[in-house]
Amino acid sequence: MNPSDPEQGYHYGVMRRAIELIDQGGEGLTLDQLAAQMDMSPAHFQRLFSQWVGVSPKRYQQYLTLGHAKALLRDRFTTLAASHATGLSGSGRLHDLFLRWESMSPGEFARAGDGLVIYWGWFESPFGLSIVMGTDKGICGIGFAGETGAEPAMADLMGRWPRATFIEDPVMLRPWVLAAFGATDGQLNRAPIYLIGAPFQIKVWEALVTIPSGHVTTYSEIAGSVGTPRAARAVGTAVGRNPISWLIPCHRALRKSGGLGGYHWGLPVKRAMLAFEAARADG
Repeated sequence: MNPSDPEQGYHYGVMRRAIELIDQGGEGLTLDQLAAQMDMSPAHFQRLFSQWVGVSPKRYQQYLTLGHAKALLRDRFTTLAASHATGLSGSGRLHDLFLRWESMSPGEFARAGDGLVIYWGWFESPFGLSIVMGTDKGICGIGFAGETGAEPAMADLMGRWPRATFIEDPVMLRPWVLAAFGATDGQLNRAPIYLIGAPFQIKVWEALVTIPSGHVTTYSEIAGSVGTPRAARAVGTAVGRNPISWLIPCHRALRKSGGLGGYHWGLPVKRAMLAFEAARADG
């Protein structure tokens, strides 16, 4: 999928609205009702949706139910130590997107972005309008504006590196964004990332990347994997401060109970991401 192409950009918008409607209406919405909201025939909508998500709208509705997170935890729980040992970290498509993985030194992080040039732009995504930021080394920030609003989302990311110089340049970022949100053609299948965070945060974010797409883990499991088994709360804070949402999959961290826990960009976004990945894995 290519969100810069007019037709594909339209499809992103249609699917985003469809997911929002399904999220609001649960399993009560019929195919005819969904198609009517999209101004499409039922057959056309079902074909487009299935092609884009991997399963039918009816099947996708089941992934967005409140019990889905508990089912994921029961059926697709990932023990991070095992994923390292068996190479599961390479089985998720998103993990394979990273052409390179670089991070700031502690000294660079302490300078709050001083001397750093960060490019930014707005892009459509499967989960609504997104703000993407990056240095010349790779993507350093992805946020979603659907629940927070555009200005707060942008201020949120900018506030993480207050001394950086910010330049609007969506053209520079577009190839990475296409890869991040699903492009697979030509050279657009790599999305380098540049982590800007404290050392402990980066350890937690690295652990998140080992969770395969379509699977989940718990905050306590992450704490154990980074050598701090009693620091689940600190891990939860680090997960919440992840600046590169979606590519660093903090949405795959759940509570032990199977509850969604928190999500910086809103629980509807987290639920949609989990459903999207599970649907594609099954589809």
